[in-house]
Amino acid sequence: MKKILLRLCSLIVILILAGLWIIINPRPAFALTNVINYNNINLENRDFAHEDLTGATFVAAEMRGANFQGANLTNAVLTKGVLLKADLSDANLTGALVDRVTLDGANLKNAIFTEATLTRSRFYDAEITGADFTDALIDRYQVSLMCDRAAGINPVTGVSTRDSLGCP
Repeated sequence: MKKILLRLCSLIVILILAGLWIIINPRPAFALTNVINYNNINLENRDFAHEDLTGATFVAAEMRGANFQGANLTNAVLTKGVLLKADLSDANLTGALVDRVTLDGANLKNAIFTEATLTRSRFYDAEITGADFTDALIDRYQVSLMCDRAAGINPVTGVSTRDSLGCP
């Protein structure tokens, strides 16, 4: 009986020490290394053409006229940003979070937005020919406006812009 109680106490002490080590350890277990962070910065007219920006964050960044042509923005975070007249043609934004972003007058020709979240974002006068929005989450009002000018087929995915938006 004494041996069982001693083993139980030892096990409890080990579990407590392991729990304390996990709590006190300052390094997260799944920390991302080499994440590009462009938060709260002026990137007006900056050239990011054909760059690998996978997982990059652009929170509240000023990106008017920025060039993201052919860039890989897979799983990137672009929130509260201004991309007026920016060039995102041929860019890959698969799984990106594009929340509260102004894309008025932007070039989105042949861009890929599959499984992206595009909530509370504006696309007024944006060029969307050939863009693929398959399984993207977009406000209904913006979808209805984009359906009026949706045309083309994405050269990479082979999906028509109208079909990807669910246009009638």
